[in-house]
Amino acid sequence: MTLQAARAGLAHRRAADRVRVTVHYEGRIFRPPSEADAILLQVTVGCSHNGCRFCAMYREKRFRIKTRQEILRDIAEASVEAAGIGRVFLCDGDALAMPQAQLVEILKEIQAGLPNVIRISTYANAKSVAGKTDAELAELRALNLKLFHMGLESGDDVTLQRMQKHGDVQLHIAEAHRARTANIQTFVTILLGLGGRDRSREHAMGTARALTDMNPNYVGALSLMLIPGTPLDADVQRGQFCVPDAKELLFELRTILEHTEMRGVFYANHASNYLPIRARLPRDRAEAIAQVDAALSGTIPLKPEWMRGT
Repeated sequence: MTLQAARAGLAHRRAADRVRVTVHYEGRIFRPPSEADAILLQVTVGCSHNGCRFCAMYREKRFRIKTRQEILRDIAEASVEAAGIGRVFLCDGDALAMPQAQLVEILKEIQAGLPNVIRISTYANAKSVAGKTDAELAELRALNLKLFHMGLESGDDVTLQRMQKHGDVQLHIAEAHRARTANIQTFVTILLGLGGRDRSREHAMGTARALTDMNPNYVGALSLMLIPGTPLDADVQRGQFCVPDAKELLFELRTILEHTEMRGVFYANHASNYLPIRARLPRDRAEAIAQVDAALSGTIPLKPEWMRGT
């Protein structure tokens, strides 16, 4: 769903090392950094959209829903090897694309086989959330599906269209509201630099407005890093897209912090970022902006390029 996931192979190994679950994965597995200690249960393979120009997470996979037998086998193995783990993250990029009856069965099997699990989470794109009725979302919440990781990426419709992201800003806002109405928390990802140099201001201001309207529980701000082989990387090679530099990315971050009126936790501490920030908004707004200003003036050093990661 987004670049908010850690590098796949590393995430796979670290998660496996922590919870010692020999579940069966097809291809590389991605998860948000905040799900590092969760059981990673692959219920779908790939992403149903898989067309975002900046993303390479699932390009080697063809989307499919795993069979009931495959999923139940993995839950059974997890119940033996990771019975004490308290969280499950449903992979890959589009678990909500599963038919409601099948998803409900899986959630019930998790409750039965992993009784210590208190929170289940998943990537949730706006299209798949829209495919669930209000009653279905409430049913999922009642079965411990408590958090959606939603990839907004940009609050600028021109940028979303250029990146071939499914859905416009209003769709993302509407579906975040529906999730919150169902008492499902939202962790929204944004991508600094995605508008390029030519739409940097529009991207930042639109994103601030969208976050205000969505009012997510959490936001994760990442910085654009080109991935070889993606259409966006080809655009850069042809001179059709210019990635903002470190200071321009910081200006975007400052603009978003200054203008969003969300009430939640704002993270900009992903490996891709030049300046790690964690702020509870609106309480910590002034302090966070002061940190960005100090970085822009050179008082606080930026993360060196070699330390950044996708």
